[in-house]
Amino acid sequence: MSASNRPQPRPSVLKIAPYVPGKAKAGAVPAVHKLSSNETPLGASRKAVEAFKAAAEKLELYPDGAHTQLREAIARRYGLDPARIVCGAGSDELISFLCNAYLGAGDEAVQSQYGFLMYAISTLAAGGRMVSAPERDFLADVDALLAAVTPKTKLVFLANPNNPTGTYLPFAEVKRLAESLPPHVLLVIDAAYAEYVRRNDYSAGLELAATMDNVVMLRTFSKIHGLAALRIGWMYGPAAVVDAVNRVRGPFNLGAAAIAAGAAAIDDTAHVETAIAHNEMWLGWLEAELTSLGLTVTPSVGNFLLVHFPDVDGKRAADADAFLQDRGIVVRRMDGYGLKGALRITIGTEAANRAVAEALAAFVKG
Repeated sequence: MSASNRPQPRPSVLKIAPYVPGKAKAGAVPAVHKLSSNETPLGASRKAVEAFKAAAEKLELYPDGAHTQLREAIARRYGLDPARIVCGAGSDELISFLCNAYLGAGDEAVQSQYGFLMYAISTLAAGGRMVSAPERDFLADVDALLAAVTPKTKLVFLANPNNPTGTYLPFAEVKRLAESLPPHVLLVIDAAYAEYVRRNDYSAGLELAATMDNVVMLRTFSKIHGLAALRIGWMYGPAAVVDAVNRVRGPFNLGAAAIAAGAAAIDDTAHVETAIAHNEMWLGWLEAELTSLGLTVTPSVGNFLLVHFPDVDGKRAADADAFLQDRGIVVRRMDGYGLKGALRITIGTEAANRAVAEALAAFVKG
């Protein structure tokens, strides 16, 4: 059968460069330290693990399609209206829901230059077009984002803190962006790494999502809560947006075990505080160690560092990646983001952090 006679996807779908997850293996060498996917080194809360195990006793039953237990647990934790919460299979699925609900052929979405790859993928899958606004020193530029908005713009994505750069915009700038957008443009604040931020001028965006008609905030259980394997995300926003998203959401998009584990995790604040303290200690330590080697590190408020390498034979990011893999250390190449000269390194256990610092010291000096 000729290609012209086959079922044809929308042209925008064929423009998608598939998302490539962080590696789990170090080539032919067994991975000793996996620092490629921004996973927490502390694992999940034991309370979440026990809730997951208990849910396994009722696998024959459909889950609650309304995610009531999880939405109410989130609402208690943050003082929110549970009716304005939507849960999804990770924040990735919620991004897809928003694109499917608000974008069509000829519509545009806007993101910052180094925005999370799933924004463009979901935009193209929905038939829309992604427009990228330039950043300043790996930091989202509110004026550039606003300048990129046209009458065709329906969504603006802002990861805050941003992955992969680790930078953030203070609340005053995020508020300025929200208040300056046309009322028909929906601002999507992706706060996947919010719990890690220790800055007085930062806000995850709940205030804006609670009070404005064109702002939603996304969060995830995959990072600090350590439930990446279960794929749980949540969104808070205006009732009208929640209604639209629920219309495109499948009735059983979260399994019962995910709902139970997520509810237990959000209630275990002690586990979260331990993870915050671990990250705060080792983020600063690893940044200082790598900077002392002469490497350029973008200051981060997340649980990872963006490390830049010189454009010198044998010393490039690709060379460093191969060097680390030979020692069982897996980090993330940034080629897909247009950052071929950089690696993203997740903050891991004490042993992992010391191992990557020692390995890069040998690489730089070798």
